Amino acid sequence: MNVKVLRIKDNKVVDAEIVNGSKLDLPDVHKGWRFDFSKHSKENNTFTYALIIKSDPTTIQGCLIYKMRDKVEPYMAYIEIASQNKGKEKEFENVAGCLIAYACRLSFILGEEHYMGWLAFDVLEEKEEDQIKLMALYSKKYKAHRFGETTMLIKPEDGEKLIEKFLENNLNIK
Repeated sequence: MNVKVLRIKDNKVVDAEIVNGSKLDLPDVHKGWRFDFSKHSKENNTFTYALIIKSDPTTIQGCLIYKMRDKVEPYMAYIEIASQNKGKEKEFENVAGCLIAYACRLSFILGEEHYMGWLAFDVLEEKEEDQIKLMALYSKKYKAHRFGETTMLIKPEDGEKLIEKFLENNLNIK
């Protein structure tokens, strides 16, 4: 799927793509990533996707593992953006937004019955204050709602807005 991200250094919109990760050299902890995408991508009922810049298709900017729990419930199992896209000196903006919106899109396509359009995920951080900060970010930026201790949900109507913002109407991301 074609998407656009914002290159911070020159404030330029750049062509990117969300691709099936099954044929890629997926990131892992040995490459400086927090999650081992190459390992987790082999689990049952998982789909792995990576966001790449079209002009540099060998560098993964962000990675997502999407899972269908009990074959009906959409679940964002793992999501991470590359280290070069974190902090004040990040290279690209909207990588996570595009991946989360893509997971929302999948929830409409693959979700069944009353799960259709709902996206669940868990926020699990070692330090409680980090978990609270990350949940607050997901709530503010992506309209996720807390459900229980660690679970968050993106409602179908909010998922549609994310899809429109990050996937469909992605030309005006500045």
